[in-house]
Amino acid sequence: MSDIVDDPNMEPPEGVGEVAEPLRRAIGERYLTYALSTIMHRALPDARDGLKPVHRRIIYAMNRLRLASNGKFLKSAKISGDTMGDFHPHGDAAIYDAMARLAQDFAVRYPLVDGQGNFGNIDGDNPAASRYTEARMTFVAEALLNGLDEDAVDFRDNYDGRLTEPVVLPAEFPNLLANGSAGIAVGMATNIPPHNIAELCDACLHLIRTPDARDETLLNYVPGPDFPTGGVIVEPPENIAQAYRTGRGSFRLRCRWEVETLERGTWQIVVTEIPYQVQKSKLIERIADLIQTKKVPILADVRDESAEDIRVILEPRSKNVDPEVLMGMLFRNSELEVRFSLNMNVLIDGVTPKVCSMKEVLRAFLDFRQEVLLRRSRHRMGKIDHRLEVLEGFIVAFLNLDRVIDIIRYDDDPKAALMREDWGVDHARAMTEADYVPPAPSDVQSLSEVQVDAILNMRLRSLRRLEELELLREQAELMEERAGLEDLLEDEGLQWARIADQLKATKKTFGKDYEGGARRTRLEEAGEVEEVPLEAMIDREPITVVCSQMGWIRAMTGHIDLTRELKFKDGDAPRFMFHAETTDRLLVFGSNGRFYTLSAANLPGGRGMGEPLRLMVDLPNEAEIVDLFIHRPDRRLLVASSAGDGFVVPENDVIAQTRSGKQVLNVRGDVRARVCTPVQGDAVAVVGENRKVLVFMVEELPELGRGKGVRLQKYKDGGMSDATTFVLSEGLSWLDPAGRTRTQTELEEWTGKRAGSGRMAPRGFPRDNRFT
Repeated sequence: MSDIVDDPNMEPPEGVGEVAEPLRRAIGERYLTYALSTIMHRALPDARDGLKPVHRRIIYAMNRLRLASNGKFLKSAKISGDTMGDFHPHGDAAIYDAMARLAQDFAVRYPLVDGQGNFGNIDGDNPAASRYTEARMTFVAEALLNGLDEDAVDFRDNYDGRLTEPVVLPAEFPNLLANGSAGIAVGMATNIPPHNIAELCDACLHLIRTPDARDETLLNYVPGPDFPTGGVIVEPPENIAQAYRTGRGSFRLRCRWEVETLERGTWQIVVTEIPYQVQKSKLIERIADLIQTKKVPILADVRDESAEDIRVILEPRSKNVDPEVLMGMLFRNSELEVRFSLNMNVLIDGVTPKVCSMKEVLRAFLDFRQEVLLRRSRHRMGKIDHRLEVLEGFIVAFLNLDRVIDIIRYDDDPKAALMREDWGVDHARAMTEADYVPPAPSDVQSLSEVQVDAILNMRLRSLRRLEELELLREQAELMEERAGLEDLLEDEGLQWARIADQLKATKKTFGKDYEGGARRTRLEEAGEVEEVPLEAMIDREPITVVCSQMGWIRAMTGHIDLTRELKFKDGDAPRFMFHAETTDRLLVFGSNGRFYTLSAANLPGGRGMGEPLRLMVDLPNEAEIVDLFIHRPDRRLLVASSAGDGFVVPENDVIAQTRSGKQVLNVRGDVRARVCTPVQGDAVAVVGENRKVLVFMVEELPELGRGKGVRLQKYKDGGMSDATTFVLSEGLSWLDPAGRTRTQTELEEWTGKRAGSGRMAPRGFPRDNRFT
């Protein structure tokens, strides 16, 4: 960009000017340039060879280093260094990471790099540094390069113009679908799963036979992805067909597992294959966390016994647990089941990004293979024409051998003399062998420069009579091959037949007889496990829940006498004590307005003092426990704050799924949640700190799932003390200071509309302003 002159009165130096353009246009043009560069040269693969530029350059650099699949290994640092210096100036770390991934058999279905050393593992460990590892190409990578030296593809200058690199590799198989690809560009992304080469070749052969085949028929040959880590695809066939037809969709992928029987009727589950792109170490950590938090209470332990193969052990808590139920819970709560997204966004012609169907991708590959075939055929014809020209010169020399030798021996410039000479054919030297067919050149023939150079470079021992026969035989064979190539170039049917033969050979090479060629991922129908309630998995036993004033909770075995004296920590005393069962769920209502859910089966035993409730749920230290009770489905609760606001909430709506609880009653500032009581009756009684009581009907309260609520009672000073519900016709009851139940049936004096002030409490009402 031109220099900017600070002084507007100063004349800019000669040759230096200012370029003024709107900022919006300047930024737009530059960002568009960056976006196109990212899309075309970094993130999206080419539909023809299925490679991104970095992978293509790595393979080509290894080919230039002659790292054949049956040859020597070379330090990875040398490979990445040559790739960076000659073709890909983007940092050796990024190049080595890309190369290491091509060598990982758990990440790539058909590895293109044969690595020696530590190239990472399925646990997520990184490869060793490039100076410690060695690599060479695999047989699969060589199949991508076959024909590269036969003018099969175009070449372009590298980044500094010193060398040339291929625009695309002449792949013998649809590598885009065979190995898949993933990338994020600007405004678009791609994610293509790997597939089986043999199945892809069958699909291509079907497209050759039936060019207008429907997308659905391709599923007869390619039923779904084939991941390197195996697993089981449980996606319905109609969803798979839709994904391949539109180029967008997803696949549900599960681990492969089996039940292993142990002694005494016990058993364990063995996971032998995990989903694609799932790190085994993190998977086991996640399952261990499920055990720790008791989200899967029927799972007792997880162990990793893997060596070269995957072997993850899952131990049930009881031998009576149904394995299908256990795995169903793990599928829902861990990465033993994942969803792999399909987004087949590729460079269909090497330039234009497009979301393609499977048929479009295979069609692009076949059209490319036709182009490669034509270019290789024309290149071969050129080689044949050159060789025929040389052979013709050799034959002329053999038929005029004495003259040729004389010129070479005595002429000062034999090359010019041989080119000036008009050669007649010496028919007297025609041989009589039955297999000899002499050529029919013109009576007078001159030699070209190419022919003369070949004659002068010919060895003396090639002047044998047998060599003359070999030349004639080679000429005949080349003429026959050239005629076949001419027919091939003119007949499209012959072209597709030749491509079909190549695909059949590729299928045989990389099919089931090839190491790792057989399909690894199975396709099954999802055995949907019905939702089993947690209570059905826990032995139903009676317990007594005890919670102290300081929040220490425990579960005593059996239903003990609720008046029995129990031991507590010094300065502590009982607060909640009730009978329950191990299958019950407990609800804790905090003064912060949040509900927390506990499983009675997970409470600590009653031999000690228990454990702090705040360690089981995320109840803040500044929040107090307002109430603790057993969850009863379909019951309704009245919740209210110290400010006198409240509402009715269905009890099913307050169940929390996490330790952090569920916010139900919104409170702010100094306001605290004060009341949580079941709705039992048609009337509500509210008493304030001013000892005024107000009675109104329950139907005046809204039923909400969360909120601040509405005003229950109005106060000039203080706030709400307590609230309860009751049957209006039966009267309002409370406990007097002596512990006796008193009932007030005549309530007209205290009955009014919601949000009223109320009247002073009846005679004998407790001094603590509590109904219970």
